[in-house]
Amino acid sequence: MELAPLSMTAWDMLNEEKSLGRITTSCSELDDVLGGGISCKEVTEIGGVPGIGKTQLGIQLAVNVQIPMDYGGLQGKAIYIDTEGSFMVERALQIAEACLEDMQEYHGFLKKDLQACQLNMKPTDFLENIFYFRVCSYTEQIAVVNYLDKFISEHKDVKVVIIDSITFHFRQDFDDMALRTRLLGGMALKLMKLTKKFTLAVVLLNQVTTKYIEGSYQLTLALGDSWSHACTNRVILYWNGNERYAYIDKSPSVRSASAQYSVTGRGIRSSVSNCKRVKMM
Repeated sequence: MELAPLSMTAWDMLNEEKSLGRITTSCSELDDVLGGGISCKEVTEIGGVPGIGKTQLGIQLAVNVQIPMDYGGLQGKAIYIDTEGSFMVERALQIAEACLEDMQEYHGFLKKDLQACQLNMKPTDFLENIFYFRVCSYTEQIAVVNYLDKFISEHKDVKVVIIDSITFHFRQDFDDMALRTRLLGGMALKLMKLTKKFTLAVVLLNQVTTKYIEGSYQLTLALGDSWSHACTNRVILYWNGNERYAYIDKSPSVRSASAQYSVTGRGIRSSVSNCKRVKMM
């Protein structure tokens, strides 16, 4: 006998949305335009040109999802699916060290008797909570995405899945565009189901390509117009002079807006200054 789908009221949906956790980016301006950070139960696509900080942001989120609840975090774990070989464990350790320092500073600011065990966290503890998958072809990528349901069922504290990048193998290995569209659509559907089933965030890092628009070639995110419907939110990272900006291109819950951010030795942070930067020779 087929079971009828469960229903809920719009009021229930609103209250549930308000109670969902968000993952901080460690940049307060970027968090603000995102409505508080990267949202659970949603797929967020983040794209931009090489060197803009996509992988840095991915690693930052894999660390920040582990921030304890007492400090405003989700106290979760991360899955990092690396298609390009760009994940740097040394960089993850640097970002974890900085995150721990921020937590200690926050603890001192609150002057509260927070749980001692949380202050005893070590930077290497963050690395133990990032499950890393290296995939070398689009078939491996699809296989890993298909395996995630089982893996997360056994690791229910996973709160973010990051794919860096969703694009790489689907741009390299394909001549049959119709097949590519079907495979990507199936993968996007599985990822969306994971967000709802396990109340987690999926973050897809994407590359850029050129597209002929109104008489000129312009940069646009890869995989075409049909792919743009696969994600709940779309964030475009771009340069404005020497400064990095993030633009909310698509979201059902926040308005389109830009925020400035920096990539520092400590990870993603608010921009250090609004004044003109001196170019070091």
